[in-house]
Amino acid sequence: MISPEILRRYPFFGGLSQDQLAAIAKVSSEISVDEHYYFFHEADGLDSLYLVLEGAVAVVIEVPDETVEQPVSGQLTGALTTKDVVISAIGPGEVFGWSSLVPPHKATSSAKATTPCRIVTFDRQKLEKIFEDDCAFGYLMMQRTAQVIRDRLHAIRIESLAHAM
Repeated sequence: MISPEILRRYPFFGGLSQDQLAAIAKVSSEISVDEHYYFFHEADGLDSLYLVLEGAVAVVIEVPDETVEQPVSGQLTGALTTKDVVISAIGPGEVFGWSSLVPPHKATSSAKATTPCRIVTFDRQKLEKIFEDDCAFGYLMMQRTAQVIRDRLHAIRIESLAHAM
């Protein structure tokens, strides 16, 4: 468990009551990871929401590596040489792993540490129980999650437009 006062510092948790912060803090833990650590891979089941305290995390997708000649058999079977493409950079105070809160709780991308990191993890099942017990709180947190999704989609769209020009 982390201190509710730590959560209060970050916009995603801003404006929550002391009781709400305490409830979320109770289902949290802090971890430290090294650079290149993968929190999850695309299509993994997710059991945690994450908050970056220190360091940087890249949200990545695997795409075929165009610098490598891909055999036709690999193209037919899906056994292609791939590379990670960063679609979003996550820094201190930002959350990732939002797919954990949205059924079917599967990752839509991968996430890896690009520096050593201190991360807060929040247990998805325990969060769901808190939100079920206090539906107004759950609604507020899902609105904030939707805002994260909206902002990430907007950033991806802007980035893709920049590459198209």
